[in-house]
Amino acid sequence: MEYTIRIKLGRKIRELRKKYSYTQEELSEKADIDYKYIQRIEGKKPPALKIDTIEKLAKALKVKPYNLLKF
Repeated sequence: MEYTIRIKLGRKIRELRKKYSYTQEELSEKADIDYKYIQRIEGKKPPALKIDTIEKLAKALKVKPYNLLKF
């Protein structure tokens, strides 16, 4: 399976997380998402994300959801 767009999204999330100096655990708390899921999103074989998850992550990272998809 091709993971290119998922990997790009995971990198973008990691980049923004580090910009705010959040750990994966801190981001998971702010986004109300399990930290293991954050690990998977930023990992080598990221899962497909639901729009609701993208919205939660965007809010926690202080960006609009569409900005997460700008690579």
